[in-house]
Amino acid sequence: MRFDDLDKRLRVFETAYDFCIPPEQYIVVRLDGKGFTRLTKDIWQFEAPFDVQFRDLMVNTTEHLMNCGFNILYGYTQSDEISLLFHPQEESFNRKTRKIISILAAEASAKFSLMHQQIAIFDARICILPDAKVVKDYFRWRHEDAHRNALNAHCYWMLRKEGESIKNATSQVKGLNRQEKHDLLFSREINFNDLPSWQKRGAGLYWHDIEKIGFNPKTKQETKSVRRQIFKDYELPLGDDYSQFIQNSFLTP
Repeated sequence: MRFDDLDKRLRVFETAYDFCIPPEQYIVVRLDGKGFTRLTKDIWQFEAPFDVQFRDLMVNTTEHLMNCGFNILYGYTQSDEISLLFHPQEESFNRKTRKIISILAAEASAKFSLMHQQIAIFDARICILPDAKVVKDYFRWRHEDAHRNALNAHCYWMLRKEGESIKNATSQVKGLNRQEKHDLLFSREINFNDLPSWQKRGAGLYWHDIEKIGFNPKTKQETKSVRRQIFKDYELPLGDDYSQFIQNSFLTP
């Protein structure tokens, strides 16, 4: 059978379930590390509950994803997850979901593995969001999740380091409300509010225009140019201020 005939007949099976995201829909891709809860504590042995080296691996992986060919306005990372907000006019691969998630999952896995020199795998999912308000709410959701997880993690690992078993530490933290968790930490002279912002709020990455000053040796004159550069923000605002930051920075025309 001729190749052209085979190609025409069989390619349809490869593309039959392709879904292209309609225009005017916002695209957010969320990536999660596969099995990172076990890997970070048992195999890679990062410091618990938070480790600067692991934070930097996640931030640098996010930066790489923002430079790998898609027009991404904002990257947000907390714990072992990354959320990416695409430019509304991004048209790469005709907005095919399978291409977007497969490329980003592969890029994240490869970048993290090369930096860490151990195999790491990310999965990816697409959120198709109808309007700017839902986009703002999405990032507020992940921001609040970071805060909740940080409070739980500091309580849990404080108890574990005091000798409590996994079961006992888990049950103790689970039975406390938010204020009681703060009080538990404070009773050990840990003020949760004074902990580094990136632990409680995650880190954001976004583009800045940077003016570069140079010198032209032929004309003997100073030159100026503007270049786009990713800014890594470890001091994100909190609560309603964060929602306003997302609105003003990425969603206002």
